[in-house]
Amino acid sequence: MRRRDFITLVGGASAVWPLAALAQQTKLPIIGYLGATTATAQKPWADAFLQGLSELGWLEGRTVAIEYRWGEGRGERTAEVAAELVQRRVDVILAGGTEPAVAAKEATAVIPIVFGLAGDPVGIGLVASLARPGGNVTGLSAQGSDLAGKRLEILRELIPNSRRLAILANPEYPGLKTEMSELHAAARKLGLDVTTSEIRQTEDIAPTLDMLSGRVDAIYSVGDPLLNSLRVRICTLALRARLPTMFIQREYVDAGGLVSYGPNIPSMFRRAADFVDKILRGAKPSDLPVEQPTKFDFVINLTTAKALGLSVPQTLLATADEVIE
Repeated sequence: MRRRDFITLVGGASAVWPLAALAQQTKLPIIGYLGATTATAQKPWADAFLQGLSELGWLEGRTVAIEYRWGEGRGERTAEVAAELVQRRVDVILAGGTEPAVAAKEATAVIPIVFGLAGDPVGIGLVASLARPGGNVTGLSAQGSDLAGKRLEILRELIPNSRRLAILANPEYPGLKTEMSELHAAARKLGLDVTTSEIRQTEDIAPTLDMLSGRVDAIYSVGDPLLNSLRVRICTLALRARLPTMFIQREYVDAGGLVSYGPNIPSMFRRAADFVDKILRGAKPSDLPVEQPTKFDFVINLTTAKALGLSVPQTLLATADEVIE
């Protein structure tokens, strides 16, 4: 080997060895990602969070480690995996929804928790107030100004003569009380008669929709992890029962639902990365005000509308963020 090549080889190695040794000696901070349903179902949200982290210099496996746990749409499972993350002593927990946020808070009062979205975080006791969260929890609220009212107004425009509305809801969902209160208030203004059908398990869906067929004009599904995990079945059976459907997030419309209106969830999870970044750099959750959504998506499934025999007004088509054909 020529002397010049030998010097180059040694010089290059000396530059690499310290970096390799540093990577081995330095403990990476650990983020515990607590998802409400499954990795497949919430992939767009997790991807948005990772993108937000990377833009802030946090690269999975290089500058930060991430431990993933999934609640599979079941409250007891979510509580179990939240406890696992606490036992793992992660540095911060990213809670992917209301139920994971509640489970994480019940599991620890010490580890910082950031929720990517949560319905009524004050009302369900996650934080003391939006401006001053207090404690070890902060994040992004899924609540916006009069969302329930806007959803029902969209339904009324789609089905002008609608009078009877059925609400599908999991009674164990922590944010149900607030959402139901808003729904009933909005329904009264529009002169809608409301009935609530409880969904506690997969087996409840088919008989419930069969019973509602011909008795109500439309269905409103409250968005919780259980119903989200069952969205394909709900949309398929609702279409078979010829029932128009309104949802709070676009994933249901991708699965065949009629229409959705709600916060753009990937953008919220991308923003959640900023909270995690600040906490990993020393900020306290109690000093980080809870933020509310600023971007909303209105999505219509025109194929489903045609299958139901509905003619979608041009005014709705013109204002929709996306029309699925």
